Amino acid sequence: MRRRRGFVQVAILHLLKEESMHGYQIMKELEERSNGAYSASAGTVYPALQELLDQNLIELDAGSDKKIYSLNDNGQTRLEEISEHEEGDFWVEWKERMTWKNSEESIQLRAAMERWEKEFRKAMKQARGNPERVHKLIAFIDEMTDQLKKNGTK
Repeated sequence: MRRRRGFVQVAILHLLKEESMHGYQIMKELEERSNGAYSASAGTVYPALQELLDQNLIELDAGSDKKIYSLNDNGQTRLEEISEHEEGDFWVEWKERMTWKNSEESIQLRAAMERWEKEFRKAMKQARGNPERVHKLIAFIDEMTDQLKKNGTK
């Protein structure tokens, strides 16, 4: 599965709404806002910053000895669009998400998902060129999806 930086990008936009910062400040602030549950790395934050720059949501002032990032009007508009769909305080959600991500239950679920994904890829490979197997695999996935929907509403 592809790793996503979307939630980190939104967190960075929220930080830059408060004040302009350089990358290290952003990393430290993200960690602090999660009470240490999230340890921001340069390998996550700087690519996220570059993507935000590429999307023209932030600006970079490289005039000083450190690169200072700030929110621009496009970024402000994007945050407003996001906040229309958010419920509650973003930083409360940030802390809860990061705490959950490091929990034993979450680690176990991710490991189970990785095992499932490995077996699913094998099943897809075995189904190639065999329409009956493909249909059985699709039916199995649909059944699992229905079960997840039912369990999610209980």
